[in-house]
Amino acid sequence: MGITSRHVATGSGWELNEYICDSGPQDRPFEERHQWMAIALVIGGTFQYRTAQGLAVMAPGSLLLGNFGACFQCGHDHSRGDRCLSFKFAPEFFEPIAAVPGARRVDFTVPSLPPVPALMPVLAELQVVCSVAGGGGADDSAAEVATLLIGDVCSVLAGVDRAPRPPSIRDTRRIAAALHRIEEDAHERLGLDDLARDAAMSPYHFLRTFEQLVGVTPGQFVLRTRLRRAAVDLRTSEEPIGLVALESGFGDLSTFNRQFKRVMGVSPGQYRARAWRLRSPRRTEACDTRLG
Repeated sequence: MGITSRHVATGSGWELNEYICDSGPQDRPFEERHQWMAIALVIGGTFQYRTAQGLAVMAPGSLLLGNFGACFQCGHDHSRGDRCLSFKFAPEFFEPIAAVPGARRVDFTVPSLPPVPALMPVLAELQVVCSVAGGGGADDSAAEVATLLIGDVCSVLAGVDRAPRPPSIRDTRRIAAALHRIEEDAHERLGLDDLARDAAMSPYHFLRTFEQLVGVTPGQFVLRTRLRRAAVDLRTSEEPIGLVALESGFGDLSTFNRQFKRVMGVSPGQYRARAWRLRSPRRTEACDTRLG
């Protein structure tokens, strides 16, 4: 019996971890206490989760909900093992986002949520973030998912209709200003909190309004802006790839390589080599002759 963990990302007031448990029916249920507010997505296995709010059978796609300081019990009476992606939130991070319109309280009144259509987009994004994140450090995409997950879960629990409404002229101008800043400063650190603060909007409202107007989240827009500029530099310059990554706003080469390949389908080196072959076939043929 045991639990292994992988630290995925962290930020101010939150952290994201992956947990794999190999307990089975022969193992005693274990009891713990939530140190922070918790929202965990089950992506493999089944288990029983008991809190003061009730008993839930957790299965892939369901969300485990935990209140700050609350005791809980987990057991595997009918199967072995599970795998979860778990967000932990400090109350000071969680509570301002959880106070969505229509919500009467900022703690959880149920132990879990089943897979519901309203949560599918953010849960899919969570799994993508965990598949590409590395190093356990700050991650803008994970920060966005953390904010969206709290707001969306609390909206579902409050029975709030999240059907998009046309943004106001004021909010549209604010998002336009944010787009202008991203275009000017994409190479700099542009966190969700900074962009929302400049727009005089809450992070959750800024995220949802930005996504509604632009079609992607701020973090995705920043990333694609950086990758687009990097792709141009790879095609038009002979600067080392590490320098291209740095000038495009990536803090380290491994992150740049991973994100570039995920979006472009090839590594930066392969992309540059392909571009040079297309741009200068005679040069490539000469090089191939010398190498042969």
